[in-house]
Amino acid sequence: MITNFKGKTAVLTGTGSGFGLECARIGAKLGMKLVLIDVQADALDKASAEMKAAGAEVLSFQLDVSDADQMQVMSQAVFERFGAPHFVFNNAGVGSGGLVWENTVKDWEWVLGVNLWGVIHGVRLFTPMMLAAAAKDPAWQGHIVNTASMAGLLNPPNMGVYNVSKHAVVSLSETLYQDLRLVSDQVGASVLCPYFVPTGISQSHRNRPAELSTEKPTRSQLIGQAMTDKAVGSGKVTAAEVAQKVFDAMAADQFYIYSHPKALGNVQARMEAIVQQKNPIDPFAERPEIGLELQAALRSH
Repeated sequence: MITNFKGKTAVLTGTGSGFGLECARIGAKLGMKLVLIDVQADALDKASAEMKAAGAEVLSFQLDVSDADQMQVMSQAVFERFGAPHFVFNNAGVGSGGLVWENTVKDWEWVLGVNLWGVIHGVRLFTPMMLAAAAKDPAWQGHIVNTASMAGLLNPPNMGVYNVSKHAVVSLSETLYQDLRLVSDQVGASVLCPYFVPTGISQSHRNRPAELSTEKPTRSQLIGQAMTDKAVGSGKVTAAEVAQKVFDAMAADQFYIYSHPKALGNVQARMEAIVQQKNPIDPFAERPEIGLELQAALRSH
């Protein structure tokens, strides 16, 4: 947990838009030093200029979080400039849809690269620094927040690659929480599981590296993209509200962070089905029209 953010350092990936940008804005207001990371140069430059104008000390890196070498260089530069960061937000993510057997190897590499390996790199590079800082100073406080999704607790159809990446992030985060508890009381962990919130994620294909580009999208991928655009675009909870929940969770040492707690009925139903050895539940039980629309779209020729 972190009880006082002033003067502390935050490392934030995916700061060009969405939760990363909003957390940077809150960090700047609270007097934090900010390390801003994004793959999109123009969005990163804009965010950096805004945070500097707000009076924050800023270090920015345009890089791909799935790249181990780039992340290593960045983490060393952060340590040399600011020492161990207090808040690490492994947040960069990309969206993906389509029937699970239609995704190419390139699809899997891109989505798992950003959504899972980006988090893995943030955890493996910064946790040792944070624990070393905590060992030297009994008053030192740190917290790691990993962005997963409600898709890390549910398995909506036509989103298989994304679901797999986000379930892995939930598992990694829960294990990180337990592992940290074994060795220190000074460094905490949380997982952010947002539902549909208007961020840049539904347009993340704009940043797909050329070497991971694939053939033209399949029909199921186009249908998935259209449905995600609609759901994300119509979200009523803002990215700024979710970012505030992230800071509140760090101050309270709260592990699970939800944008839409009402969606947990679906999670409970899934868990009960697992325990009772029932077949997987209808993920659209609370909004059956979505499931029927998806089924009709996929079955029409």
